[in-house]
Amino acid sequence: MKKIAVDFGSGFTKIYIPGCGVVLREATCIAVEQFVSDGENTFAIKACGDKARALSGRAAVNTRIINPVVEGDIVNEILAARLFAYFLEKIEITYKKARRTEVMFVLPCGLSGEVRGKYRKIAEECGIGSVYFTLTPYAAVIGGNAIISESTPTFSLDIGHSLTGIAAFSQDGIVSGLSVNLGGANIDAHIIDELAENHNLKIGGLTAERLKNTVGSLLEDDNRTTVVDGRAVSDGAQTSLFVGSGQIYEVITTYVDKILEYVALVISKLPEEAASAVVRGGIYLSGGLAKMDGLADYIREKLNIPVTEFEEPQLAAVIGGGAILSDYALTEKFAIGED
Repeated sequence: MKKIAVDFGSGFTKIYIPGCGVVLREATCIAVEQFVSDGENTFAIKACGDKARALSGRAAVNTRIINPVVEGDIVNEILAARLFAYFLEKIEITYKKARRTEVMFVLPCGLSGEVRGKYRKIAEECGIGSVYFTLTPYAAVIGGNAIISESTPTFSLDIGHSLTGIAAFSQDGIVSGLSVNLGGANIDAHIIDELAENHNLKIGGLTAERLKNTVGSLLEDDNRTTVVDGRAVSDGAQTSLFVGSGQIYEVITTYVDKILEYVALVISKLPEEAASAVVRGGIYLSGGLAKMDGLADYIREKLNIPVTEFEEPQLAAVIGGGAILSDYALTEKFAIGED
């Protein structure tokens, strides 16, 4: 049986094959052309993944860029199945081969059994033979090669595109945790507003994300700059602007501070001994935003708690999902059902 781990994220989908590594990282979106045929509304798929994302802001009027996965939930099962099939084909898993394929989906905390049932359904529509589930906190920490204690809680903070997972857990399960709809996408949207309101520059989501990834920083003295192209809010003329790290520093800290409020809340709900263990052992940081310069140090200073960074934080969860699926003992401990 072929084994793969899948992190079907709101922003990007990652697929990991044990022994091969991460074999796919593409945008979780699909471009759909809507039209009327024989008096009924219908659609045709124009592009999937990164090709669909590249059309953002450039697509024709009747073309929509749709993300079928929002905050871990599959909001459009038909398009999610089409997109998953496209990703499988890219890694050379045909419908026939899918029958002998086991999939481990890495999911955020707090999703219902009904949502997990949606994942199973789209996998079965693609011909997948066996489906398993695990939670992001487990997978991210295991993917970062950390050791999960049988009794002492491990604390995971995974900051993704539109969802942040916060959990204290041991081998016995989640002690305290939650998922909040905060992440890199919030920062992107606020950057768009900031440049429009205070710098007369209108930009799109892809440009805002690039700006965040290029000069975004939690280092107060960071002086990196980049040129941003867009249109003037006042008259629509094409224009450019130099934007530095300091100009979006407060935008970033606004959302990071909100996330840290939830971290403090989760810790406060732990039993006293467990909370003390977390403060000593620290936080394992993963997710796409974890790559941002200065974030780990910012968290350390704000919470006075050690922070462990992973080498590839944005891939830790899917790598861990593959490790769990590859090891029977780990599957027994960290795989979850649909109930």
